[in-house]
Amino acid sequence: MSAPVTASADNVIAMPRRHAAAPIADGRLADADLDRWANRLARLLLGRGATAGARVALAVEPRIEALVAEAAARKIGAHPVQADAATARVGITTRSRRAELTDAVDWLILDDRSTLRHYLVSSDAPLSAVELRAAS
Repeated sequence: MSAPVTASADNVIAMPRRHAAAPIADGRLADADLDRWANRLARLLLGRGATAGARVALAVEPRIEALVAEAAARKIGAHPVQADAATARVGITTRSRRAELTDAVDWLILDDRSTLRHYLVSSDAPLSAVELRAAS
């Protein structure tokens, strides 16, 4: 079994979990939780038009959210890049960072009420071959 990904648990956006055990303990995020959270976020990226091979700009400060955002982009075959990358059409950020970012990118704002609603109703199951084909 691989070791859990380690990240600071400070300023974490609350994300749902399927079991009673806390996914974040002592600043550690279990691999299974990272995978489920990234699956949900990957589906939101697909819904925004992100595709395999595309660049997804990341402007996410809390370390755990940054790990989930990067994993989500990679799950659909996209390339996570810095927020200032001129070639990204879709990006992931938080409300606190949005004002400093370009309007040329379609920003998925993690802590926006609408994003959270969509996130909460999306599946955390692994992405299907059909979903991944649609992304390519």
